[in-house]
Amino acid sequence: MEERARWVVAASLAVGLAAGGLVASAAAAPAASSVSAAPGQTALTVQASAGRDVYKPRKRFAREFTRRGDRDRSTSHIEHVRELQYRLRWAGVYNGPVTGTFAHRTYRAVKRFQRRHHLEVTGKANVRTWKKLIPKTVRGRGAIPPRCKRGRGWDICYDRKRHQVTLWKSGKLWNSWLVRGGSSSHPTRVGRFKVFYRDKDHVSSLYDSPMPHSQFFSGGQAFHGSALMMDPFVGHSHGCVNMYREDARQLWQLTAKHPLKVRVYGAWD
Repeated sequence: MEERARWVVAASLAVGLAAGGLVASAAAAPAASSVSAAPGQTALTVQASAGRDVYKPRKRFAREFTRRGDRDRSTSHIEHVRELQYRLRWAGVYNGPVTGTFAHRTYRAVKRFQRRHHLEVTGKANVRTWKKLIPKTVRGRGAIPPRCKRGRGWDICYDRKRHQVTLWKSGKLWNSWLVRGGSSSHPTRVGRFKVFYRDKDHVSSLYDSPMPHSQFFSGGQAFHGSALMMDPFVGHSHGCVNMYREDARQLWQLTAKHPLKVRVYGAWD
């Protein structure tokens, strides 16, 4: 009988613990899956909305999330704040200096842009804000060679005058980046080319400087990440098209496995 009583007590304890675990799990479940929802929104709606703000480098006009307090600290820590400030200026919502620091004036300009284009007004340059801002601020569209807009496959077009690269997929504008080209003594060559060689970890044999994600199109001239460029409108290269390292990596992710046609045009600047 004693043995039976001990067995009954043990079984009761096991059942009680299991029930308690189930209750605890059920109570914890809403907290684990809780999503901050605005009035009139369901958690699923908010989750779907959040999913649209995930940075995916192969998507059109993709950039990483940029927010108040971010700063372009070095060539290996670019938060695209300078690019954001330039584009906000071209969009007509920012008249402050290009500092590379996301402070109050930049925050207000982002909100102004979002309000103007019927986006959620957060003051943060999220994926949806960049997706609207980049194509709105591609400059000199009339000067872009028609072959870029009518091509098949991938075309990349570099405007020397505007320090601007546009990437096209089968005639559709896919993305655009701010860059800098060669100096007056070493200008980036104008013309039509094709990428003929790629090297993810290239180092210049002439200048002993890293050229990550290099895509060569004319002799030693290539699109590549720069270890020197902080502001695309300050300084020049020795002929290559300097990009922010993250941008060069993004271009690589998009095009490294495909033929890439190149157009270089525009007056030297």
